[in-house]
Amino acid sequence: MMEFPPFIASKMGMDPVLTSGILATLLEEAAKAHPLECCGLLLGQGARVEEARPAANVHPDPARHFEIDPAALIVAHRAARGGGPQVLGYYHSHPTGLAEPSATDRAMASGDGRIWAIVAGSGVQLWRDGADGFQPLPLRLAAG
Repeated sequence: MMEFPPFIASKMGMDPVLTSGILATLLEEAAKAHPLECCGLLLGQGARVEEARPAANVHPDPARHFEIDPAALIVAHRAARGGGPQVLGYYHSHPTGLAEPSATDRAMASGDGRIWAIVAGSGVQLWRDGADGFQPLPLRLAAG
């Protein structure tokens, strides 16, 4: 059985909360990147996503796949270790697909318990990348 980092394991029963501003950022980033996939990090504390931080999509075929710039991941994880916001998950868009994990997403997932937000069209769906695959999560919004 996979072990989750303590900050993830303690959140497994908690549904993430996004602000309306975070939701707007996700939709804006997807629209700006179209027809390519956008991607980035979901940062925050506990179950509350406090920031959607855009990152470069460095995949060689960004129209069909995404790969978050490793430098952005390193910076975020170092900041988290230093007391900054935790890396709660990731986001990316499916410019011509559905807001659900693709076969490629499923193959690339690590099962680490983090949140994946997938943007498609005018919708966003949240998923938990668990040891048994992706599980849908409710989209809970807070003011902000």
